[in-house]
Amino acid sequence: MLNEIYDHTKEQMEKSIDSLKRDFSTLRTGKVTTNIVDQIRVDYYGTPTPLNQVGSVIATDATTISITPWEKPMLQAIEKAIQEANIGVNPNNDGDFIKLFFPPMTSEQRQEIVKQAKVMSEKAKIAVRNIRKDGNDQIKMLEKDKDISEDESKRGQTEIQKITDASVKKIESVLTAKEADILKV
Repeated sequence: MLNEIYDHTKEQMEKSIDSLKRDFSTLRTGKVTTNIVDQIRVDYYGTPTPLNQVGSVIATDATTISITPWEKPMLQAIEKAIQEANIGVNPNNDGDFIKLFFPPMTSEQRQEIVKQAKVMSEKAKIAVRNIRKDGNDQIKMLEKDKDISEDESKRGQTEIQKITDASVKKIESVLTAKEADILKV
């Protein structure tokens, strides 16, 4: 019983860390990545569709993203979606494809993005602590129902805390790596 709770807790905490990594991938670093436009939805014949499903999205160099639509009439819709997404650049439409030119980041912008990363990691820590609470509540219920002894309950809660500490440490290391990546000029 306790092992199932431990496994479930570990699995849920890993999902929180994976979610944090996905969130981090949308943050801009010194080198531009196509992940910046992942959240953009284009009106594709009345259906909001991810940008990468209506055209080819590639990073041509460290500061430029090029978007080539599968269908020419989609150029205006893509351009409009990018403007509405407010990602900090204006799309340049040349009739065949759209280019996004990202200026080099200033130190203030880098510090601002580091702050966003810290907020994201704090949310991940809160999620991990909520998962810890759920695991501890399940153990306390087992003790209350007399399925496990008080000593087993204490050991179980200690084990849940160890899993939590390891997850928080992992979040901290992911944040440290992302900060270094953002601040690297």
